[in-house]
Amino acid sequence: MSRIKSGDTKPEIAVRSILHKLGYRFRLHDRSLPGRPDIVLKRHRVVVFVHGCFWHRHRGCPFAYTPKSNVPFWTAKFTDNVARDQVSTRQLRRDGWRVLVVWECRLRHPSRLRSDIQRFFRSVKSAQDPRTSQP
Repeated sequence: MSRIKSGDTKPEIAVRSILHKLGYRFRLHDRSLPGRPDIVLKRHRVVVFVHGCFWHRHRGCPFAYTPKSNVPFWTAKFTDNVARDQVSTRQLRRDGWRVLVVWECRLRHPSRLRSDIQRFFRSVKSAQDPRTSQP
């Protein structure tokens, strides 16, 4: 497990590329925020986590399998990962951040992922626009 990268992974780089092409500028791995998000867009108060389906247990995904050997270890490991993700997300939202989780399997369809990201940011912008909020 020591050889597993925690940053600059192919999925993370792909998401960064999409965001950059859409015109968004960001910072990486802000240690001051809970969960150390992969991508931080302070201007929009948005953080992006790029989760691997295997490590973060994407529900219903075929890549979120459990190895057959040492099952108790893996079960505990995955449970801890999911719990840590939930705590970080809850804390970020409580602090006023919008959280986008991009699952690794979504990268198999880059055009759909790009549309999902655009839709997410449209909702963020409409929520920030005072003309769209109701009294």
